[in-house]
Amino acid sequence: MAQGEWYYCLDHHTVEPYEACRSESRLGPYATPADAAHALEKVAARNEEWDNDPRFNDDDEDDKD
Repeated sequence: MAQGEWYYCLDHHTVEPYEACRSESRLGPYATPADAAHALEKVAARNEEWDNDPRFNDDDEDDKD
């Protein structure tokens, strides 16, 4: 198993080690290449959770000026 820090490159849509593309173009670090390969799925799942979190879902309907 490959060890180290792994990243998902948003420019190339590939998994890469630390020494690859610049930090602003990638997601991570992840513990394994397999984890990095699923980075976009994890981002989508987190976004869905946050979009539906009642603590942050105030539609300003109560704010009538």
